[in-house]
Amino acid sequence: MDKWLYLLINLGAISIPFISSFDRRLRFDKQWRFAVPAMILSMLVFIPWDMAKTDMGVWGFNPRYLTGAYIGNLPVEEWLFFIAIPYACVFTYHSLNYLIKKDILGRLAGILALVLASGLVLIGLANLDKLYTSVTFISAGLFLFLHYFIIRTNYLGRFFLMYFATLIPFFIVNGILTGSFIPEEIVFYNDSQNLGIRLGTIPVEDMVYGLLMLLMNITWFEFLKTRKEKKLNENY
Repeated sequence: MDKWLYLLINLGAISIPFISSFDRRLRFDKQWRFAVPAMILSMLVFIPWDMAKTDMGVWGFNPRYLTGAYIGNLPVEEWLFFIAIPYACVFTYHSLNYLIKKDILGRLAGILALVLASGLVLIGLANLDKLYTSVTFISAGLFLFLHYFIIRTNYLGRFFLMYFATLIPFFIVNGILTGSFIPEEIVFYNDSQNLGIRLGTIPVEDMVYGLLMLLMNITWFEFLKTRKEKKLNENY
């Protein structure tokens, strides 16, 4: 059964959000026309990144927990990861927007983004010899700066709410992937390429990587929705 574990984690992560997508109140299935392209566009960034870092030995995958099917140098389970996790999180974002009308973190979002971006870029620049740390922290910091200074989005507060809400499942899923509760890691890391700081078994870089990946998915999701709404308004 070990070889099915990573696949089962992906299926477990997406199963409840997928089933709940058809809830008559949430109807997230009607948002697929925005969510699916958003995931594909984000994968165009993260899959090549993942392939490159795997090839460089920044991280790798334990064959004990894989079915053995590969696309390029990545196990098929890793490809599915970039579908299952973003889908679950965009669904959560949509659901929280429906259930919580008030933008709770709206007033704090700008300063939070600015402080976080500044800290991430500085840490990244101070650790240019560590590929996972430097590339992840600088990329996430610059993307937050892009939102703050150029895109000037009005949904950062809602994004941060979703991000904080998904930290519990994040620690469960990434904990298993990095060796919590099981004999060996599913995904292993070259600690010479990261800070060596772990939250349990999870490299701290994973939290920043997750933030960047989810923010990119939400950015595309919101952009596609807004573009559609503008077209509808122009037709009236």
